[in-house]
Amino acid sequence: MPTHIVAVGGIVENEQGHILLVKTKHDGWVFPGGQVEAGENLIDALCREIKEESGIDVEVSRLIGVYFNTGTYKWHDGVTDVPTKLMRDYTCRAVGGQLSISEETSDVRWVAKEGVLDLIVSPAIRTRYQAYLDADVRINYMEYVTNPEFEVKLARTI
Repeated sequence: MPTHIVAVGGIVENEQGHILLVKTKHDGWVFPGGQVEAGENLIDALCREIKEESGIDVEVSRLIGVYFNTGTYKWHDGVTDVPTKLMRDYTCRAVGGQLSISEETSDVRWVAKEGVLDLIVSPAIRTRYQAYLDADVRINYMEYVTNPEFEVKLARTI
């Protein structure tokens, strides 16, 4: 069976309309997110990743993009192969917590929407942020299992 990384990203807005950014060791300033763990649904993974990286609690609002990196490459250690990656980005609303750094982040801050692209240097992250600026469609989201029987675990509009 093919192996892919499944990841989620969250563009988090606060009440002032500012965007949450985290500074990482390898990628610089990015919006928070990360890999979905085995048995974890996408929304739970996103809330967990944002909390771990920034200290902020969120409510997920809507899906704004699905991205699939079909390239394979070496990890930052120069040895480990990184498989293809399927990424889904969501808009989120901050609902609590306090800004704090983590093992993965060296800085965390709220940035005015118009200043975000001044900080993000990664072309992929810049492209995904632009998709957020351009997004205006609601999307259906469903989590289900197919074995041993089909079962809907979560159905909602985001």
